[in-house]
Amino acid sequence: MINAVQEAPPETVLDGLDAEQRAAASTLTGPLCILAGAGTGKTRAITHRIAYGVRAGVYDPHRVLAVTFTARAAAEMRSRLAALGAPGVQARTFHAAALRQLQYFWPMAVGGTLPQILDYKIKLLAEAAKRLRMTTDRAGLRDFASEIEWAKVSTLTPEGYLAQAKDRESPAGVDHQAFARLYQAYEDIKEDRHLMDFEDVLLFTVGMLESDERVAAQVRQQYRHFVVDEYQDVSPLQQRLLDLWLGGRDELCVVGDAAQTIYSFTGATPDYLLTFRRRYPNAEVVKLVRDYRSTPEVVKLANTLLADRRPGGDAPWPAPLQLISQRTAGPVAEVTEHADDDAEASWVAEKVAATTKAGTPLSEIAVLYRTNGQSQALEQALATAGISYQLRGSERFFSRPEVREGLSTLRTSSLIADDSVDSVPEAVRGVLSSIGWSSEAPSSAGARRERWESLAALVSLAERMDSERPDLTLRVFIGELDERSAAQHAPTVEGVTLASLHSAKGLEWDAVFLVGLCEGLMPITFAQTQQELDEERRLFYVGITRAKTHLYLSSAAARHPGGRGRRKSSRFLIPLRKELGLEAPTRRIAPGSGKLSVNAAARKRKAAVCAGCGEVLTVATEISRRRCADCPPRYDEQLFEHLRAWRRAYAQELDTRAFMVFSDSTLEHIAEHKPTSDPELLKIPGIGERKLELHGDRLKAALREFSGTA
Repeated sequence: MINAVQEAPPETVLDGLDAEQRAAASTLTGPLCILAGAGTGKTRAITHRIAYGVRAGVYDPHRVLAVTFTARAAAEMRSRLAALGAPGVQARTFHAAALRQLQYFWPMAVGGTLPQILDYKIKLLAEAAKRLRMTTDRAGLRDFASEIEWAKVSTLTPEGYLAQAKDRESPAGVDHQAFARLYQAYEDIKEDRHLMDFEDVLLFTVGMLESDERVAAQVRQQYRHFVVDEYQDVSPLQQRLLDLWLGGRDELCVVGDAAQTIYSFTGATPDYLLTFRRRYPNAEVVKLVRDYRSTPEVVKLANTLLADRRPGGDAPWPAPLQLISQRTAGPVAEVTEHADDDAEASWVAEKVAATTKAGTPLSEIAVLYRTNGQSQALEQALATAGISYQLRGSERFFSRPEVREGLSTLRTSSLIADDSVDSVPEAVRGVLSSIGWSSEAPSSAGARRERWESLAALVSLAERMDSERPDLTLRVFIGELDERSAAQHAPTVEGVTLASLHSAKGLEWDAVFLVGLCEGLMPITFAQTQQELDEERRLFYVGITRAKTHLYLSSAAARHPGGRGRRKSSRFLIPLRKELGLEAPTRRIAPGSGKLSVNAAARKRKAAVCAGCGEVLTVATEISRRRCADCPPRYDEQLFEHLRAWRRAYAQELDTRAFMVFSDSTLEHIAEHKPTSDPELLKIPGIGERKLELHGDRLKAALREFSGTA
């Protein structure tokens, strides 16, 4: 198939591109800036541009370097280029490309062995703080690590940091002078132990290219043409490295969208994208505004959100790209307000169930939120409803035991399989059926369902690749899996995706729920300056533009049931409500969230107080435990651990999640009161008639076992 593609006239690569994409793809030389809005096919444009250049003989594929910001995006780009008949092009992240050069040139440029990469900064920072007799905790150490990362990508040494950081908030409450000393102590320890951190990979490569002309000449000889994706997110350090790779040449294509700059806190800046024409006056600029992802209804809200930002303030606001949807009309977005986070989560679960019943696969549904701490209520609600989900950013797909077992079994099979096998998907299904895959999904939730979903994702990938590449063999498929494993480019798992807005960048789903849209979360509390508020607006914009068809925007008036409902809906919802013709929100609960109004629910509940110190409790987890986080537990800790071990084994036996049996707070109450009869068990929060009927006998047996009366 690839040979057939390569033998076709080069211009056929441009077939199917729209006018703007074609203009970008056919501009092969000189500086090129592609301003590409969300869903406008930027990856399609740049991969076709590279493939066209290779097929036309303008590019040597081995001398093209395409740089992306995630390993997943790089793997996707390599896969597309191979399908377009342009294998051999290097598509890597900045760090992967720099590390490869460091490993090759270090013996020549520096001598000796390359420093080992440090996975985590926390341990070394704790040691540095101890040396300086600084008192800190783990949260403070995380803040220090983030500040060091910002300083490094901003190309600031400990000395240079002081001059540039005077307007920055002090990390972990430590003054800048003290932090600079900590920064230097961290660097000293690292050097003594022959270690380098993630940012050093770029810094060392920059230093090597700047100080050794032989190395710089070889790198520039190797790479003649450069493509940089997500250019709005480059840092000063990455731009410095890119300039060194170019060495004064202008064979550079950049792709980006200033409206999707959401990583400023890490040192990323859209300035290089916005001033590209200033640095390269002869640059061609192509704008991609035809949105192929989202319906007109979704696109209209995205445009409205950006247009609502008024000029002025202390931050520039470049004119955003006005997207034009290429899809037919779809459903109108829904905006709802709920009594509390639990009610909102329950409503989401109900809506997900209705959406899947209407034909949308679970893998095409995402629930997005501002902070990772918001996922707990959603996880509980989905699990209670029996809906499978996956947490983006949790356990890596290729690290799962069943996936490792599946890859191992496939490799063994490929050694004896004939590459002329009629159907790779059929072969994969046959191999994986021996370790738990079946054509029908298990009806129960829990570990068995999760295992099946992982294996089903491998089957689905084989089916997709087979439809795209008729010459696919089992060995080629396994090679793709190995490459994806190295890049952590996971295939689609059949489950609702739960993800933060930041981690959703670059992805898309048919139905998207944006939850927790209230002041304090969107925008986040610490966003005070105009620049910070602008970044929050862009983050919300990224969330909206992840949706292809269905979009749900929701907020909750209180954090926990019975709360006072003082939260206000996000200011960013105001123009969207106006666009949708909705009135300002009231305190009415959205359909499906419950029957009581916020105030009525509050009146029905007494204020919860700590059993230890008597303080009023406001945090949901503290209320359920009836004690402050700072107060010592009143329960028998040995019994609590015994019950947790019992619950874990019992949940595995039931093939369900542990918290579906009893929550930790319920186990704490049991370990405190040590009930022995059914009436006593029914007094425990979290145990009702149904729970007692299902699990009471086994729980009482576990209690007798602990007391030695079994």
